[in-house]
Amino acid sequence: MSVETATERAIMFALADFGVAATFTPVGGTGSSIVVIFDNAYESVDIGGRVSTGATQPRATCRTTDVPGVTEGATLAIDGTTYTIRVVMPDGTGVTEMMLEAP
Repeated sequence: MSVETATERAIMFALADFGVAATFTPVGGTGSSIVVIFDNAYESVDIGGRVSTGATQPRATCRTTDVPGVTEGATLAIDGTTYTIRVVMPDGTGVTEMMLEAP
């Protein structure tokens, strides 16, 4: 059960605050303009040795209603870069997080 309403989720993803413009294109479909919260944090990655390495892990979070039928392989274009969606994680409350792969 969602705590916030659709109106409150729209406020959370507003361009004036944390949101950035993106184009979502489902596999075999047509692109549509949406707003996402984009994060490309630098993370330490353990590759099984004594020394870890670092990498970025681009992610986008959006309203679930903005990405109907989203699956792995769909794309999300943000600031001139087109990312491939690799993991889709809907939280059951109307928000979906997607792990992205940079070209």
